[in-house]
Parts: sequence; C-alpha cells; structure tokens
Amino acid sequence: MASRKSGLFPQSVCPRTHADANEKVAYMEITARSFWTLIHGMGFGALYLLACSGALVELYRRYCTHNQSLPTERDERFLRIYLVAMAALAWLAVLTGAYIIYPWYRAVPPPGTANLASFPQRLLMASPTTSGWHSIGMEWKEHVAWIAPISITMAAGVVLQYGRNLKNHPQLRAALLVFVWTSLFASGVAGFFGAMINKNAPVEGGPVIHIVQGETK
Repeated sequence: MASRKSGLFPQSVCPRTHADANEKVAYMEITARSFWTLIHGMGFGALYLLACSGALVELYRRYCTHNQSLPTERDERFLRIYLVAMAALAWLAVLTGAYIIYPWYRAVPPPGTANLASFPQRLLMASPTTSGWHSIGMEWKEHVAWIAPISITMAAGVVLQYGRNLKNHPQLRAALLVFVWTSLFASGVAGFFGAMINKNAPVEGGPVIHIVQGETK
C-alpha cells in the first residue's frame, strides 16, 4: 500500500458499512492536486523528454550522416508536425507547472500552523536537510524550465520556415541541433528537481479522486 507522502498514487483502506461487517472497501486514491502534479510531470513532462530523444535521432539521421538525398515531402511534413507537437507539450508542461502547481507549492500557512504537509515550500524550508531542494532545486526549476519551450519553439520555427532547404544551410542546421539539445537539457534539469521536490514535499490537497475500488476481507 503506497504512502500518501509519495504524492503520486496514494492508497487508503476505508471501512464502509455492508451487510457483512467483516468486509472493507479498499480504495486507491489520489488528491486533485496530486493528479495535476502527475499530469504536469509524468504526462506532459515525461512525454516531452521521450519526444526530444526521438527528434534528436531523426535530425541526426537527416543532417549528420552521409545521406545526401533530400527528405521526401512526407518525411518533411512529419518532422514539422512532430516539432510543433513537441513545442505544444513543452508549453503545456511549463504553463501547468507555473500557473497551477507552483501556486499550491508556495502557499503560505496561517500563523501557528504546526502541520506543514499542505504547504510544500514551507515544509522544505523547515528542515536544514531539505531546505536546499527549495533554495537551489526550485529556484533552478522555475527559471531553467522556461528555456525548454522557448528553444523547441525556435527549432520548430526554423523547420517550418526552411523545410527541405536546411540541407543548404549548415550553420542553421547546427543551430537547430543546439536548440533541441538545449531544450532537452533544460527539461531534464527541471524534471529531476521536480521529482525530488515532490518526493520530499508532495503537492497534495483538494478533492479525493477514487481510482480503483475493491473489497477485502
């Protein structure tokens, strides 16, 4: 049974009234805030990291090998759609993190609050063993993360503008690869810090969502 502190798929076993008093209803639960954190990190963020690796392989195959033939129109259309979809994923990851998750993370507890479980920023800062995850990790995450969508949007713009003519612009091709590598690095840093921060001080709260229900004896 997962701990509620994991912030991902917390479970609980909740007794319910049945004809058989010995039966219990077992729920796998997740709070609404944890669910949004899951969408932000393991949804948009993880998919983007996977997409980055695929983009780098395709760009290397196309521009960094000895293949001198021009890409077909179908291949070119696929790359354009792929990079535009990547840019959309990157912006969704950053915007959900900045405008949905982050306000919950930095919520200020009322004076005299002893239990800081619902206030992740203050929970991290309350202990010298975890304060660095905020002062270093979150400070890096909230700034570096923006580089990812900006860089991949630039890469998508270059491909949309030049298309098959990129074969004739070696400096532009090099810049394109730098944009994608930069975006991958920025998203990787943000993803690492986000996972470690959520492990030490998960964003939780809001309505409870029952994912799976079953009965136990």
